[in-house]
Amino acid sequence: MGGSLALALREAGYVRQVTGCGRSQENLESALKLKIIDSATTDPAKAVAGADVVLLAVPVGNIGALCKIIRPYLDQNAVLTDVGSVKADVVMQVEEAFGEIPANFVPGHPIAGTEKSGAKAAFSDLYKNRKVILTPLPKTSPDAIKQVQTMWEKVGAEVEQMSVAHHDKILAATSHLPHLLAFGLVDSLARQKDYEEIFCYAASGFRDFTRIASSDPVMWRDICIHNRSAILQAMDRYQIDLDRLRQAIESGDDDALLEIFSRAKAARDEFAQ
Repeated sequence: MGGSLALALREAGYVRQVTGCGRSQENLESALKLKIIDSATTDPAKAVAGADVVLLAVPVGNIGALCKIIRPYLDQNAVLTDVGSVKADVVMQVEEAFGEIPANFVPGHPIAGTEKSGAKAAFSDLYKNRKVILTPLPKTSPDAIKQVQTMWEKVGAEVEQMSVAHHDKILAATSHLPHLLAFGLVDSLARQKDYEEIFCYAASGFRDFTRIASSDPVMWRDICIHNRSAILQAMDRYQIDLDRLRQAIESGDDDALLEIFSRAKAARDEFAQ
């Protein structure tokens, strides 16, 4: 996520210096070779020193600990933002780390990405024509919001704003639940005795549906833990509908099945336009 943004900002001529920070020296070296970043360090304190904008592109469970490390070294005017798929818990972690919500903190979430990770997976078109949601808080500086919005618009993204709670509810249904279904299905099939034959004859529909099960397990573990309430609500609603679908199949109710499938096809076709 961070690498793709850096590449896109470079192409747009919007950055002068990009410092990459991470735990893997190998990944940092790849980022340097690919010219994603200008300099690299495994020390967050060194990475943020003198920075105009600091982007937190880490699993959401690591946000708080990272903010505690960088807090003493952030420039007073530095803008802090993130790419986390969960916002309420991220805001809470930032507030705990700083003792308050920093005026220059702009929570953000680009609705983009692939199942791959690391510097070698970065590409500059990732955010083009994709939505980025900002969830600014009452104390958030308007100048900081404008700066983050402009940054995303420079890479071709469409920026929208919504409340923290609304973001977490919507993303639980449209992103988190589909990932859980993909992970759960693949895990269920992989634990069957004839799993090798099952995967051998899996067609494109299975590959398309389960592609996101190749996503980073640590990231998705954190998302489940830190957005558990909204995710559980989405799962409960889906379980009710899944039970209806099972009942229709069990009873041989062809009219009910046709209604469900037709309604789903119409909604998907409209969404895909």
